[in-house]
Amino acid sequence: MLAIVIIAIVVVLAIWFISIYNGIVQKDNRCDNAWQTIDAQLQRRNDLIPNLVETVKGYASHESKTLSAVTQARSAVANATTPEDKMQASNVLSGTLKSLFAVAESYPDLKANANFQQLQSELSDTENKISYARQSFNDCVLEYNNAIETFPGNVVAGSKFKTRQGFEVTDDSVRQAPQVKF
Repeated sequence: MLAIVIIAIVVVLAIWFISIYNGIVQKDNRCDNAWQTIDAQLQRRNDLIPNLVETVKGYASHESKTLSAVTQARSAVANATTPEDKMQASNVLSGTLKSLFAVAESYPDLKANANFQQLQSELSDTENKISYARQSFNDCVLEYNNAIETFPGNVVAGSKFKTRQGFEVTDDSVRQAPQVKF
């Protein structure tokens, strides 16, 4: 009788351990999937940028510094190898795109160009998707980190699973409220 109770306890503990372990693996895989979604949107943005730059070049050939900065920032995103490097490069690219759109404001004919408007709209849509994907990634990272850092997940996770880093804003200037002047 005692042997049956011991076997039952061992079986219940094994099922419990397997259940927690599988949950941690699923959360880890969700983080990977969320990162891949960000990566896909970053690639979409990188694919749109050359067309946008070429359209602007036709109207603003003397704005080469801004166009060069956008091109360099795009290359940095494409050449980044780690998620952290891609996050950093993506933040820089977002800043240079703001400069590009500021240049476009100076050229009414460019702003009215249908191709430019379509590209700007697609890029804006992609930026929104990137923002959503970053939030989704951060949610997955939070859930995963909670699973491996709280009891009993931390016992099951042991040293095999490491905490992940979420997407962070690296440019403190974007945290400041814009000034509106009339």
